[in-house]
Amino acid sequence: MKKRVYSGIRATGRLHLGNYMGAVKGMLELQDKYDCVFSVVDLHTITVPYEPDTLGVSIRNIVLDYLAAGLDPKKCLLEIQSRVPQHTELAYLLSTIYPVSRLEDLPTYKDKKAQYPKYVNMGLLYYPVLMAADVLLYKGELVPVGIDQKPHLEVMREIARKFNSMFGDTFPEPVRFKTPGEYVPSLSGTGKMSKSIEGSFINLTDDLATIQKRLASAPTDSGEVGGDIPESGGVANLFSLLRLFAGKEVYSKFMQDYKDKKIRYSELKEVLANAIFKELKPFAEKRKEFEANTKLVDEVIESSNNACRQLAEETMREVREKMGL
Repeated sequence: MKKRVYSGIRATGRLHLGNYMGAVKGMLELQDKYDCVFSVVDLHTITVPYEPDTLGVSIRNIVLDYLAAGLDPKKCLLEIQSRVPQHTELAYLLSTIYPVSRLEDLPTYKDKKAQYPKYVNMGLLYYPVLMAADVLLYKGELVPVGIDQKPHLEVMREIARKFNSMFGDTFPEPVRFKTPGEYVPSLSGTGKMSKSIEGSFINLTDDLATIQKRLASAPTDSGEVGGDIPESGGVANLFSLLRLFAGKEVYSKFMQDYKDKKIRYSELKEVLANAIFKELKPFAEKRKEFEANTKLVDEVIESSNNACRQLAEETMREVREKMGL
């Protein structure tokens, strides 16, 4: 049997370049090799402040982005997390065997508490347990997530081990699937591209003029050029993006220009904008096709979620029996 893969993206707005390179491109590679379930994890979305009136639109936008990026419903399942109630059932059952103290020590929980000091809720603490349930519900073995999710992945593995030791061999211990573009740097010059930081990202549907404008505002380090490319900062991030999108030959050319102290950042940004637009143009065209075909998208959502519920219930029957329920 093929290994099973599970991955999800929160419904917090349209996908950006970092999502595409870090998660979706990994999904595209996996769908041809493994049994895959790719989800819109809307239950995770509501652990931080959100707009209920627009959540449904955000969920559908992620589905449209998945389809436009090339995820094929004939090769994989596209799930909306809240439409498969077994996620929350399994999460509760797993929470009964995992210590609260371990969750409170996670750096991701501490970061979110600092980010939303007036919105610290049980769901936020519970997040890694639900994430574990997401993957273990389908007995997923591979998880294409960024290195920043490694603490959550370790919780997942610990929970799988604990359940297996208490109730018998049931769950595999998932491992991370690394993608070449798992870390796409922010345009702001520091950190990772993020939807929550204005000016840090490029949307997948941005046209060339918008991409050019976003890159134009990306900072370049002041001071002398020459020598090796900096390891951090605006210039480092621009060169990282150049390596991801423009190819080795173009990257080497600008790297040599930097060493020779004749780099022109306006030229680099123009070349980079065109390379990114070229990568994203087919996505934008496919997305318009799916937007116009509402019936097809509805059928994909209904069919995939039905199949997901059936798979999930198989696991839950086994879990309930082993736990004596």
